[in-house]
Amino acid sequence: MFSLPPRRRTIMYRVYSGPRGSEVLSPTEKIRNLYKEFGSLDEAIGWAHHVNETGRAVLLIEGDDGTHIDIRKLVDELIHRNRNEPPPGVH
Repeated sequence: MFSLPPRRRTIMYRVYSGPRGSEVLSPTEKIRNLYKEFGSLDEAIGWAHHVNETGRAVLLIEGDDGTHIDIRKLVDELIHRNRNEPPPGVH
């Protein structure tokens, strides 16, 4: 007999966004909001950065692994990320 190897559970991260000035999502609001899914936290944070630059706001990043980054933590992360990037035009 043979057995199949155990399946690894893929962890997904959901990025919820809304108009600039939006507040933290309540569980009820979260059910009604659209989100974009990513296979890594880095991709999710990269998308959050993009959303922020296009005039919208990321309200929450939530992962299957229990990750929960709300708008307050995201603001800190995006500020930190911006400080670590080289100025435009420098490669």
